[in-house]
Amino acid sequence: MHTCAQQMDTASIFKLPITLDTFVLKSGFDVSAFVKRVQTDTTFYKAFKTTHLAAYGAISDFKVFDKGGDVSATYNCRTEQLRANGCRTTRVLDQKATGDFFRRNGEYNYYTAGLFARLFFAKGPICNENDIVAGSLDVRPEGQMAKSEYELKQLIFNPGSKVSGVPFMGDRASIFEQSEAEKYNFKIAIENFEGQNCYVFSITPKPGFEHAAIYDELTTWFRKSDYSIVARNYSLSYHTMVYDFDVRMKVRTKQIGDKLLPTSIDYDGNWHVLTKKRERVKMNMQISYPSVP
Repeated sequence: MHTCAQQMDTASIFKLPITLDTFVLKSGFDVSAFVKRVQTDTTFYKAFKTTHLAAYGAISDFKVFDKGGDVSATYNCRTEQLRANGCRTTRVLDQKATGDFFRRNGEYNYYTAGLFARLFFAKGPICNENDIVAGSLDVRPEGQMAKSEYELKQLIFNPGSKVSGVPFMGDRASIFEQSEAEKYNFKIAIENFEGQNCYVFSITPKPGFEHAAIYDELTTWFRKSDYSIVARNYSLSYHTMVYDFDVRMKVRTKQIGDKLLPTSIDYDGNWHVLTKKRERVKMNMQISYPSVP
């Protein structure tokens, strides 16, 4: 069981106390440099971008729930991504849908499903992609679905940064800014995660700030050898008159050859936008790689 001590990071712009476990303290850990690394990490986003360059198989399971908590629609599919001549395509090997998961025209009836499909399924050949991450999250796209994809990417791949374009959220996602950081407890520990020695960076709301904080939990496991992110758990919630959301995600990655790639995604979301029907969707995606680029 780890014992903890308080250490004040006074060497950077991040001025709030961070709880360090005994093992971190004994290692002569540079808190300032680590927090900066957390803020500027690109390994996680790069892992997802690299999937566009890899052949892989995926099993996806969606469940939609009604307001009583009963399953109202489902979708299970087994797919594979094929790579040829610099292009990727998705082939559906088998699928089964129940309820109103699809519209009569074959389109997704649920926004959440459409967004995940946009991120992971290629209807036709998509060519000339790369896994360069520098600046790729800076350009805001046009079109509502593309904008929603962009905002989701910001929350997933750049947590703690300001998410522009989401009404009324303002700077509340900016957990490293002084006004927001005061709402959270920050902790750094050393743990073994699935056989890998990791630094664990976690935040939770301070007592009394549970309803004012965007992140109910944000825990990230950084591999000690190279600081790559091997796992991340999110729990986010926010409520306004115009929209509300309560979303939990768990993402796992794995080193395959010289590439870091995502292997599983668990999503559990309940959200509502004023002009749309409420969606309560759980999704699990398992990804396997027979080869890497």
